[in-house]
Amino acid sequence: MHKQKRVAIYARVSTKEQSVDMQLNDLERYSRERGYEIYKIYQDSISGTKDTRPGLAQMMNDAKKCKFDIVLVWRFDRFARSTKHLVDALYEFRSLGIGFISYQENIDTSSPLGEAIFTIISAMSKLERDIIAERVKGGLRKAKANGKRLGRPKCKVDTDKVIELRKQNKSIIQIAKELDLSKGTVYRTLKTHICSIPKTPEICMS
Repeated sequence: MHKQKRVAIYARVSTKEQSVDMQLNDLERYSRERGYEIYKIYQDSISGTKDTRPGLAQMMNDAKKCKFDIVLVWRFDRFARSTKHLVDALYEFRSLGIGFISYQENIDTSSPLGEAIFTIISAMSKLERDIIAERVKGGLRKAKANGKRLGRPKCKVDTDKVIELRKQNKSIIQIAKELDLSKGTVYRTLKTHICSIPKTPEICMS
């Protein structure tokens, strides 16, 4: 007997003017027409930021437990926040044996056409990353050629103040917090001027 496929529906709105109802109506009708069993409907709204989408997080967690066979979304941009995010998710679904369908684009990754489109999207994502990486490298080369110092700017250290606080028996952590410096910077400053202050075991221990 042919096993009924379980589908996970994911819907998301991105502006206050939109309603998730239209997406759900289309996706539920699509599922019924194809005889899918709707396992669960996952939703995210505009209240969540791009990094806090509990509905998507829950769906990805359930996918790893193989609780459904297909992920159905209304449109690519309702699901993924970037091409890279989309490709990473599709690879994840593929590794779990889960299909992915985008209703508006009419793409099903389990079909030959869908597989071909997935390959193209993957190639586009890699090209996008390569272009960005090359631009960054080009910018660094240009900055270096123009004599611009690369890396984080050095913070100005009040050596006298560091030593003064140390003489007050304050720990490296306390000095770092008071002067808004890293513990490493304080330690190096003290180490450089160790001959100017009393040597105490705390310098190496704090």
